Amino acid sequence: MKFSRIKETCLYIEDLEKARDFYHEKLGLEIIHYLPKKHLFLRVGDSVLLCFNPEDAKRKTSPPAHFAYGPQHFAFEVPVADYATWNGRIRDLGITIMDEITWQNGQKSFYFEDPAHNILEIVPEGIWD
Repeated sequence: MKFSRIKETCLYIEDLEKARDFYHEKLGLEIIHYLPKKHLFLRVGDSVLLCFNPEDAKRKTSPPAHFAYGPQHFAFEVPVADYATWNGRIRDLGITIMDEITWQNGQKSFYFEDPAHNILEIVPEGIWD
């Protein structure tokens, strides 16, 4: 078997309204589906970011229950030419950049938090090539 990508990424967030404001209003992600106190689904390129309320998700039987607590991590990939623009845009939105790293291949990535304290990262295309 050969996988082509991770299609969905899940975060578990209790305050989905704050998540909607952050991911949709600030970062500009398209909302696919929003059900208050249950879930928020957002389009990220050809992938999907799923945000579930962990208290609701742990009681489900279909699809099987899945939930987590505490900070989680994922990275948004952007074109190399847009990396600096995104760095500036995040700062302009009043979001603190926690760290910026130069990796062994010379490319950089930077980290920031969402309102639920999940650790988000912006990486340029090709960072793991």
